Amino acid sequence: MLTLYRPGTGWLHRMPAGPKTVMLLALTLGVFLLPPVWWSAGVAAAASVVAYAAAQLHDGALGMRDLGRQLFALRWILLVMLVSQLLFLGPEPAVANATRVTSGLLLAALLTLTTPTTALLEAVERGLGPLRYVRIDPQRIALLLTITLGTVPVLARIATDVRAAQKARGARANLRTFVVPFLVISLKHADELGEALASRGVR
Repeated sequence: MLTLYRPGTGWLHRMPAGPKTVMLLALTLGVFLLPPVWWSAGVAAAASVVAYAAAQLHDGALGMRDLGRQLFALRWILLVMLVSQLLFLGPEPAVANATRVTSGLLLAALLTLTTPTTALLEAVERGLGPLRYVRIDPQRIALLLTITLGTVPVLARIATDVRAAQKARGARANLRTFVVPFLVISLKHADELGEALASRGVR
């Protein structure tokens, strides 16, 4: 599983994984619960900017350089989502929904940027510990959540690789020719991940 963790000394790096996860999940949930209107797009975008600026990532640009890297990596995924919603929902809900989802992905990336995967897995497992009393394995849920967070940068990398391959072949930017190879490679990655988990006894 790909991890984006980068060591640092900012307050978000020093914050325990458990409280940090709860805080960022609460912020993400708040963004997702915004109504699909124009002003919510501005609120969602502002939430991401403020979160990265406050994280003290020390990238030389108040976190905006790291924010830009994450956003650039997600550009093709977001384009597909925006275009599809424009076709079926119209401009206002499409822009609002795309911005809210983008903000959620950026906040998830911020969590993985500042938290080692092992620490994140342990924190989620501890938080879900009481579920053992109702015969639910917290280790499985923690693993699922961690894999989900790790899948975001993987999909972004796949999108970048697909577009780079198209450019190398002289192909013009085209949504239709991008979606098919992106989906094929993504599904292949999902199969390989499932086989790797199965080989380790995860069912």
